[in-house]
Amino acid sequence: MDHPADAAAAPAATDFIREIIAEDLRTGKHGGRVHTRFPPEPNGYLHIGHAKSICLNFGVAAEFGGLCNLRYDDTNPTKEDVEYVESIEEDVRWLGFDWGDRKFYASDYFEQLYQYAEQLVRDGKAYVDSLTADEIRAHRGTLTEPGRNSPYRNRPGEDNLDLFRRMRAGEFPDGTHVLRAKIDMTSPNINMRDPTLYRIRHATHHRTGDAWCIYPTYDYAHPISDAVEGITHSLCTLEFEDHRPLYDWVIEHTRPPYRPQQIEFARLNLNYTVMSKRKLLQLVEQRLVGGWDDPRMPTLAGIRRRGFTPEAIRDFCARIGMAKKENVVDVALLEHTVREDLNRRTRRALAVLRPLKVVIENYPEGRDEHVGAINNPEDAAAGTRQLPFSRELFIERDDFMEQPPKKFFRLAPGAEVRLRYAYIIRCERVVKDAFGAVTELRCTYDPESLSGATADRRVKGTIHWVSAPHARDAEVRLYDRLFQSPDPGEGGRDPVTDLNPRSLERLTGCKIEPGLAEAAAGARFQFERLGYFCVDPDSRPGARVFNRTVTLKDTWARIASKQVQT
Repeated sequence: MDHPADAAAAPAATDFIREIIAEDLRTGKHGGRVHTRFPPEPNGYLHIGHAKSICLNFGVAAEFGGLCNLRYDDTNPTKEDVEYVESIEEDVRWLGFDWGDRKFYASDYFEQLYQYAEQLVRDGKAYVDSLTADEIRAHRGTLTEPGRNSPYRNRPGEDNLDLFRRMRAGEFPDGTHVLRAKIDMTSPNINMRDPTLYRIRHATHHRTGDAWCIYPTYDYAHPISDAVEGITHSLCTLEFEDHRPLYDWVIEHTRPPYRPQQIEFARLNLNYTVMSKRKLLQLVEQRLVGGWDDPRMPTLAGIRRRGFTPEAIRDFCARIGMAKKENVVDVALLEHTVREDLNRRTRRALAVLRPLKVVIENYPEGRDEHVGAINNPEDAAAGTRQLPFSRELFIERDDFMEQPPKKFFRLAPGAEVRLRYAYIIRCERVVKDAFGAVTELRCTYDPESLSGATADRRVKGTIHWVSAPHARDAEVRLYDRLFQSPDPGEGGRDPVTDLNPRSLERLTGCKIEPGLAEAAAGARFQFERLGYFCVDPDSRPGARVFNRTVTLKDTWARIASKQVQT
């Protein structure tokens, strides 16, 4: 099934996990193999924290000439759904990884897991407990007090086996009995205090239907699934560190064909972000967001819809690296990484979000011309495009002030400004409505000032624009952080209390250059001077919707610069 990794071709280690794997290859541990797995539970959509695990598991397998499985730990039928399975596979592929023919489910091994459990019962390593869930919790003890043995702990082995088989046969209702490992109720590690291995759950499973009414717990199914698949390095986050003795106990006493090695690393924690699937599900179910793929959500579906690229996510995961201790990463670093990637690959475009009409009075009526615009200054191969220019334009309302402060280098009465790629214009008159609101600017232009011409002259300000007769309408959604606190839910509060009321602003009647009118869903652009935007799937023919991915302002670069200076 597996192909030995080529130790001679192994890359130089760059973190503690890769150092361990490199040393294992050097010593011939695991038979010179490297075999990892990404094991999501199909009970929600993947988020950016999972991206770190995906990149690690698939990444080290590729780097060391090994294999990586995609395995669903589907042991809880009440919370799992095919929708989640399909979304997980879409996300992994979007990130650029492929599991080939190695897609597995813990449910593939339900019969093997059951047989191993019967073996534990026969060996006196497991027993059927008839305490209620509350009684089991009371017997478990605390971090400072040892647990107490269940009165059913010394039930005769044949009685345990009979009860366990009757549990499988469906004779008992939920909660009547559980199968527990017989380890040590006085262990300082609570996970070793006779943990539950099986529970009765009369629920339909998304793959096995009603074939089973008892289901293994994650802590029991996971190590055996790893071993059955020949996994060598079981890479997981730090919250499973205290579970490692139980992982090893299960492997030792069930004696499967392989003995995987569990290694823990720090999970990804971002400020201003919630990573709990339970809390994300709460946002979806309470309709506080538009769904799992809402662009404000940290789910991979959400950030994909917002316009993040898989290349940027992989780069981000590489930058933060693998740590042994928990830490919090500034979300500004993620935004910076996305911004760097989009700067290299996205085409520039002109769009006006809050339009103010400009009439160039000395420009000939009925005349149209085209001016050349650069598609991407970072990519010479991107070439140029032609923008229509006419007597009537739209500019950004914020680019005009009737009584500007000092160092306001945009448009004002009597002031000049350059139109990006085009001419210099001067504001001559301001037109207002009956309420005193500015509705239109009357300007003149310098016909000898076309950008790039030999007689080009300079002014301090440059603004963007679109030709009014040629502009197309669009909706623009300005997304900000979903939470307004760096640590949502700090102190035990419900994270919902930290929601940012300004996380979404919808702008209608925006004006875009005509070339954007038929842009495909998912297409990304830099709207000059405004930020990076992505075409939303909600778009319809002739009615484009754009999501703001990130702004042009780079707070992380500023933070990093200050850190260097200090």
